[in-house]
Amino acid sequence: MKTRIKIDKVEPSGYKAVLGLEKFIEGTPLTRRHKDLIKIRASQINGCAFCIDMHTKEARNAGETEQRIYALNAWRDTTLFSEEERAILALTEEVTRISNHVSDETYAQAARVLDETYLAQVILAIITINAWNRIGIATKLMPA
Repeated sequence: MKTRIKIDKVEPSGYKAVLGLEKFIEGTPLTRRHKDLIKIRASQINGCAFCIDMHTKEARNAGETEQRIYALNAWRDTTLFSEEERAILALTEEVTRISNHVSDETYAQAARVLDETYLAQVILAIITINAWNRIGIATKLMPA
């Protein structure tokens, strides 16, 4: 496969706008682990090979375990994830699959375990990785 278009080269201003949101997320107090879980799980759902490759490598380098990475697509069936992580993962799945909407139950659980600012940052992080996934998939961006 070959990358279809290099958006960063063809439309650098638009690319920089998305990159600006990513830089904002990286500057928030969201933990590295939470950011990694959001990025990997959304990328798995969307089927973005480039992002799965990049973010699993980043997570491993940041100390995430192989076991948790491998179990991420079945997180509901394990005890490997904390209550906070489970709320973040449920929200990630529902925001990523937005056509089914975000249920009141999922939102309420996230709001119960996360403070309002952190919850807003989690939602923005989910939206950001979904934007990157769509760029990667639409352009057929390939892992190195």
